Amino acid sequence: MHDRQRTLRTLAAKFSRFHRSSRISTKPEIWDLIARESDRVTLLRRDSLECMRTAYIGMGGNVPGVAGTPEETLTAAVVRLERLGRVICRSSLYSTEPVGFAEQPRFINAVVALETELHPRTLLAELMAIEKEFGRDRTAGIANGPRTLDLDILLYDDWTVSEPGLEIPHPRLEERAFVLIPLRQIAPGVVASKEGRTVSQLLHALFPHEENHPDEVVRLHWPGWRACACHYNAAARES
Repeated sequence: MHDRQRTLRTLAAKFSRFHRSSRISTKPEIWDLIARESDRVTLLRRDSLECMRTAYIGMGGNVPGVAGTPEETLTAAVVRLERLGRVICRSSLYSTEPVGFAEQPRFINAVVALETELHPRTLLAELMAIEKEFGRDRTAGIANGPRTLDLDILLYDDWTVSEPGLEIPHPRLEERAFVLIPLRQIAPGVVASKEGRTVSQLLHALFPHEENHPDEVVRLHWPGWRACACHYNAAARES
């Protein structure tokens, strides 16, 4: 109620300044507009946590879409993610072998860190909407088959979520080199399992010998993509 009253006062002040500067008489409909805008703001706040959380988003694609090649699609998708919060870092792009269905092109994968106020369930819905914008239809096609864009919530701060259609940490994170390798590039010390193991520890468990990292995950250098590290103390995040 207090938030709605503050919003009403703020909007009323804006309309009042407009009224004085433009010499247009204030109509009763203006107050209806103020009330509707207040209700819209309230609904947006209801879907947010009103504080910033860091979500790690896995990205992938292996067929051209409306934005172009998979590299161009991932680049455009990062721009679109900025509407959901702030992308604070991103891994390099990686060329990876398909998992689960071999007869398809190699994938282009990356991981980004997104600061957002959105609740995980709302964030998931927004990610699926972005996939659809870029030509992905999750209801069609082959399981683990070709796709224009795949966006998955890998981690969401230190949250553990187990709901229909939403598991955090991602249930297959620990077995996927094409996710762990780019994730370690930007967040090696972040806790990434229910048992408290970090990203680096999970990758070491998957490949105990550093030199045995698989050839199916190969870092790319593509001119349209700029990798950037997260500027925070990973050890502090674990504590």
